[in-house]
Amino acid sequence: MPLTLGRARAATPSQHADMIAMLQGTAQAVLSDPATMAVYLDPTFKARAHLAYISQALTRVAQGHTKRLLLMLPPQSGKSTLAAVWLPFWWMARNPAQRIIIGSYGQSLALKRGRDIRRLVDHHGWKWDMDLEWGAKVVTDWSLTSGGGIKSVGVGSGVTGSPADLLVLDDPHKSRAEADSRTMRDRVWDWYSSDFLTRLAPGGPVVAMLTPWHEDDWAHRVLERDGRVEEGGEWEVVRLPALADSEDDPLGRLPGEPLPHPMLDESDVEAALAHWHERRRQVTARDWGALYQLDPKPAEGALVDRSVLRRQRHTPPPSPPVKAAVAVDPSGGGRDTAGIIGGYLAEDGRLYLTEDATMVGTSEAWARATCELAAAINAEVIVVEKNYGGDMARNVIRSAWDALARERSQDGRFTGLAPQVKLVTAKRGKLLRAEPVAQQLVEDRVRLGAALPELEEEWASWQPTDPDSPGRIDASCYLVYAVLPVPGAEAVVSSPTGVPRSLAVRGSGVRIQRRRV
Repeated sequence: MPLTLGRARAATPSQHADMIAMLQGTAQAVLSDPATMAVYLDPTFKARAHLAYISQALTRVAQGHTKRLLLMLPPQSGKSTLAAVWLPFWWMARNPAQRIIIGSYGQSLALKRGRDIRRLVDHHGWKWDMDLEWGAKVVTDWSLTSGGGIKSVGVGSGVTGSPADLLVLDDPHKSRAEADSRTMRDRVWDWYSSDFLTRLAPGGPVVAMLTPWHEDDWAHRVLERDGRVEEGGEWEVVRLPALADSEDDPLGRLPGEPLPHPMLDESDVEAALAHWHERRRQVTARDWGALYQLDPKPAEGALVDRSVLRRQRHTPPPSPPVKAAVAVDPSGGGRDTAGIIGGYLAEDGRLYLTEDATMVGTSEAWARATCELAAAINAEVIVVEKNYGGDMARNVIRSAWDALARERSQDGRFTGLAPQVKLVTAKRGKLLRAEPVAQQLVEDRVRLGAALPELEEEWASWQPTDPDSPGRIDASCYLVYAVLPVPGAEAVVSSPTGVPRSLAVRGSGVRIQRRRV
């Protein structure tokens, strides 16, 4: 625990001078980055991998390597404490003559940020020769004797006459309601463009942090206008979703691995995973995708209205299964996400979608995940789209099933027969394939038998103009076409395997005989 000034004052004059010198020497050493300073000064600050990564990005800003930095993380992940409180204090310790303006969605948050930073100056500023200007009582606008200082403002507040060497924008959108309002989004954008940004000194940097609410929020507008660094634009973007969704994750997480949480032991990955899954269960599919996975989608003009999806949730399903199946839209065609959806035809004649094992990975990885899901739900058939790779899809699934059977048969846990592998070919575009299935949801022939927020969000937000391929939609379409007799299905999907297109039968007691692969 570092020595305090109070202990130093209890020493002799000579010891006092030595202690002051030692403390100030240590204080200079911790100026390496904001997170190091936070750990040194605050025993309650918990260093985590994502905060260390953010801290290094903030340091690049201070060194002049980055002029625009955007931090996108889920709520309560520690980003604002580090970037909106510790960054300004650390910045002034390094640059005591520079002024900082901190903007946020409301004056109450601005008041809190100004008070927190001034408290740090009161308690620890002496270590870096920082003293408050006499009479600096307004927590939203105060100065140091060295000339630097902090001004904290809410969106819409005037900043005329207040120059800044650094701008910090902390959560410009207050809520879902405000982010969904075009008027409020325009208000935030106009204030940023005409008031906030105009106060920045030539060459000065901007650091922004937020959780994205809307596909047209401030972050999306500024990236559309100024671009990302990797595309020749201005903004370095640090994007860390609650559950990793790419093999290029900045923290080196595998797809599906959790973001550490400041209140949980970093080594307890299971606790972090349970925390984020609990959040996923508690919030809407739209908010999970936007706030936690940092991928907001439009709410209008999609295949299925959100009210229909809410109506179609039946958890647990009210009717027992007759036959189960898994459908796969393999990775390929320029993307690395494989859609994997499972479900079953029930005694009431409806299809219940119950599983979503969609993943990012190689063909061997998605084949393994497909077989594990098929084994778990005792699927009679695996339906695979063959447009990319042809018969390769069947071969990798057979290999994965054989490997799974060998592993589990050794301890007696695996006795199931191999599902039939049925290849299908997409004959029409994604929209034309999806529209008949969307109608099955509307007509209550397809239901959601489990909490599947990502699947719901894809159905409720995907647009035909989107560049991303909707793997979950595609897989669920193939499942529906394989299990239910959908009018007009032959025009959009064909099966070259010789197996009847639909597994559905008029009598629920008939089952398809499975064979070993």
